[in-house]
Amino acid sequence: MAPHDAIGAIAEEAISWRRQIHQHPELLFDLPKTSALVAEKLKEFGCDEVATGIAKSGVVAVIKGRRGDGRTIGLRADMDALPMSEQTNLPHASKVENMMHACGHDGHTAMLLGAAKHLSATRDFAGTVVLVFQPAEEGGAGARVMIEEGLLERFGIDEVFGMHNEPGLDVGSFAIRPGAIMAAGDRFVVTLRGRGGHAASPHLTPDPVVAGAHLVTALQSIASRYTDPFDPVVVSVTYFNAGRPNALNVIPAAIEIGGTIRTVEAKTRKAVGARFRDIVTTTAKLFETEAEIDWRPGYPVTVNNPQMTVAAISAASSIAGEKKVDGNWPCTMGSEDFSYMLEKRQGAFIWIGNGDSADLHHPAYDFNDGAIVHGIRYWTELVSQRLNG
Repeated sequence: MAPHDAIGAIAEEAISWRRQIHQHPELLFDLPKTSALVAEKLKEFGCDEVATGIAKSGVVAVIKGRRGDGRTIGLRADMDALPMSEQTNLPHASKVENMMHACGHDGHTAMLLGAAKHLSATRDFAGTVVLVFQPAEEGGAGARVMIEEGLLERFGIDEVFGMHNEPGLDVGSFAIRPGAIMAAGDRFVVTLRGRGGHAASPHLTPDPVVAGAHLVTALQSIASRYTDPFDPVVVSVTYFNAGRPNALNVIPAAIEIGGTIRTVEAKTRKAVGARFRDIVTTTAKLFETEAEIDWRPGYPVTVNNPQMTVAAISAASSIAGEKKVDGNWPCTMGSEDFSYMLEKRQGAFIWIGNGDSADLHHPAYDFNDGAIVHGIRYWTELVSQRLNG
């Protein structure tokens, strides 16, 4: 195991990096400041190679061990923020309007940078570590774009590992499971069209507002009545746009509703999509409206390789103790584009405790700096075990 005092000192530095990134959040693939900071640090640490511009703003570093040849493992952190206004009132709060690190990617980046500094200095392993700093996890499928641009082949990655903070899980604790650990996430926008008319004469025009209200209710039957209760499905309508508040006597010509559907099983994902379309078209026809469906396929299910899950548990247990590692954490219905990497290479995705914080994607959320030292230790221990075994 890497000496805790050395990593503790690096963790203190990493806290300052994390807060600097937090103050200057950037979205999707447009990460000039974040990418520049990451590349600068990696070069300063003495990595063997630092590649930039992958998926526009992605950064990849290579560190070769001093013990000779061996396998190549990839360690991934995401870098992008969310289009939200921060409400933490912290000294290091976002300085950019309507942008904030509400999912902890600033912490993920800082932890992997900390691991890069330690691994570059020690190199006590056989083989190669590839550190992947990825853009556009929040809806842009940055992982898929990096793969399409040749990430895995160019750097010869054999295995790939990811980590994400988890509010509510104690700092210093870890959680993981073999198999599906996060759901597939698809999105939809449905437009229902009538003709528009006077609210005093609803019998003269199809009413898309009424059709939309019925549709919202009908869609809830997918999870409650159409799928096996032991096969997780979530259908959430999160957006309903109809009419105007200054035109209360007008039946609008069209309305929009949108939302997300989460599934875990591939066959269920396909069946739920078909059922969704049936309900939309049938409901629209019932109310004499026309339906237009904009179906937006999202990230696939995040599936941990069983053997790599054992490896992740071993590394986490070595630095945290077995009692602080839950190896059978429930699958969550959130989605994650690290799933694309796990479709191409064996690997595992693990949760690290963020303590008693606001939830992910909440305006009061902040990454817990106390988790940084544990994340760096996990990465370095994982490298030690996978590349010296």
